Amino acid sequence: MTFNIEEELKKLPASPGVYLMHDCRDEIIYVGKAISLKNRVRQYFQSSRGKTAKILQMVHNIAWFEYILTDSEMEALVLECNLIKEHRPKYNTMLMDDKSYPYIKVTIQEEYPRVLFARDLKKDKSRYYGPYTSATAVKDTIDLLHKLFKLRTCRRNLPADIGRDRPCLNYHIKQCDAPCQGYIDKETYRESVQKAMDFLGGNFDPIMKSLEEQMQACAENLDFETAVTYRELLNSVRHIAQKQKITDVAGQEDRDIIALAREKQEAVVQVFFVRGGKMIGRDHCYLAIDEGEPDGRILGEFVKQFYAGTPVIPKELFLQTAPEDGELIGEWLGKKRGQKVTLRTPQKGEKARLVELAARNARLVLDQDREKLKREEKRTTGAVRQLSQMLGLPDCVRMEAYDISNISGVQSVGSMVVYENGRPKRSDYRKFRIRYVEGPNDYASMEEVLTRRFTHGLEEKAARQNAAKGQEGARVAEPAAPYESGAAAADAGSFDRFPDLILMDGGKGQVNIAEGVLRTLGLSIPVCGMVKDDNHRTRGLYFRGREVPLDHHGESFQLITRIQDEAHRFAIEYHRSIRSKEQIRSVLDDIEGIGPARRKALMRHFKSIEAIRAAGVEELKAAPQMNARAAQSVYDFFQNMGKKEKSV
Repeated sequence: MTFNIEEELKKLPASPGVYLMHDCRDEIIYVGKAISLKNRVRQYFQSSRGKTAKILQMVHNIAWFEYILTDSEMEALVLECNLIKEHRPKYNTMLMDDKSYPYIKVTIQEEYPRVLFARDLKKDKSRYYGPYTSATAVKDTIDLLHKLFKLRTCRRNLPADIGRDRPCLNYHIKQCDAPCQGYIDKETYRESVQKAMDFLGGNFDPIMKSLEEQMQACAENLDFETAVTYRELLNSVRHIAQKQKITDVAGQEDRDIIALAREKQEAVVQVFFVRGGKMIGRDHCYLAIDEGEPDGRILGEFVKQFYAGTPVIPKELFLQTAPEDGELIGEWLGKKRGQKVTLRTPQKGEKARLVELAARNARLVLDQDREKLKREEKRTTGAVRQLSQMLGLPDCVRMEAYDISNISGVQSVGSMVVYENGRPKRSDYRKFRIRYVEGPNDYASMEEVLTRRFTHGLEEKAARQNAAKGQEGARVAEPAAPYESGAAAADAGSFDRFPDLILMDGGKGQVNIAEGVLRTLGLSIPVCGMVKDDNHRTRGLYFRGREVPLDHHGESFQLITRIQDEAHRFAIEYHRSIRSKEQIRSVLDDIEGIGPARRKALMRHFKSIEAIRAAGVEELKAAPQMNARAAQSVYDFFQNMGKKEKSV
């Protein structure tokens, strides 16, 4: 189905999320995040003022877009980074260098742990918190932890180096209790580290309350400079305190999150892929279901079919509803993976919210596709019904349109395009090379095309009836009706299926030609001409001796325009291909015994006509596809050509 960007822009939600731009080859060319998808995505298709040349080029190449809803802008940013790393879109510049998000690292394997800034997760027994979206906020938070809990920042090897050097500046400014001097025992120090880890784990209220009290106290004492410092630290804590559901950093597990949305006999299952604790992508699958089928059965069938064909099976599956035969399915997946696979149905907490997020995206896909189907039905079968009512005809299931293409009457060709239920049926398209008309005579050329087309169709009908008569033996087949509708002959071939309506690329003259051919052949098919205005645009239809006006905003007009453009395109492309073939002609084509295969082989072997001409018989014989007779023929041809040139 055609992706209507203007219509899809109207449906964008004012929610945070990630959007993915695709080109005509279905490749992801850009991934971005937005706090409001509706506002952000629409900006690309509005005024070009302020846009860089790269963005303008990217917008020009957008064929369609999709998006993933998230619960916060930070989630959208983390997901954006993961998707960019996974797909490496052409027009993304941010985060394309594999730069990771910042983490807070607590070296709990040390006797006197430190709180550090980190860019990478390493298997060093440290505890990592994050990823976070702002490096500045991470550094401010680490500074805050040092101020509040007085943790060390030095690289000294403790306790081995206790007492070797003087305490650092942090001790003197009261931001460290100097474990390097033994001024604090290990147990008390680790209690402070645990409080810092509680803070990083989400217990922010005590710290935020303390900061607010100190900020208010400073403000009341007119110490506004210190109050501003506490306010900035408080803002940093609030920024870092935003929950992450898209990335489960502590777990570092591979898991899939699965949820569905359903309505009547349609269902969409959304799968979020989490690898190494990061969501790297998603997919959705369509299922045909029964209305009364329970969710558990649907998800059970989906899991069995989906993971039967995928080589990667995660350690855990988070499902919206417990699947039927869940234990058996888990055992089967475990055997395929080689390790235990757990199926879970989270009921609360972050995991349950992840499943709910997948369900929301599944509902979004289902609702959007239903609207797409409605729009597609309106522009196809709806337009056909509108056209049929306008012309007073039964439903025009099958329509055929014809066009002629030539340049000053040279190499004239005709095209036949077929539309069924408002959609092109390209398997039934046909090309005609004009055989009997000389010069630029479109009427005569169209008469030849129509005569050949319907004569061939009648011959196919007769052959089919004779075959049926022979198979039925004594049973006598009734003579065929002179005309079968497209619906009545749905199982027939291409030429013996006659249309419900013929569309001519012209007015009264073209219609008269078509009706004359049909009368001669004993056929009765409605013919309609597409009448153009002075700008070569369709303004109405010529039907049964009168012009029927068209509403230029109606679906039937849009359908007629598409059919007319398609017939014109098909004819021009065929004419262009014939011209190209005529122009690409080699002197080798004139040599007896040298066909296309040997001609290509000779050119690949010798690289040029001059080299072929200079070659001897044995050299020609050694080339691929050549034998002694063909080699002698080529040699003799160029020898004779040389003699003629000398005589001239």
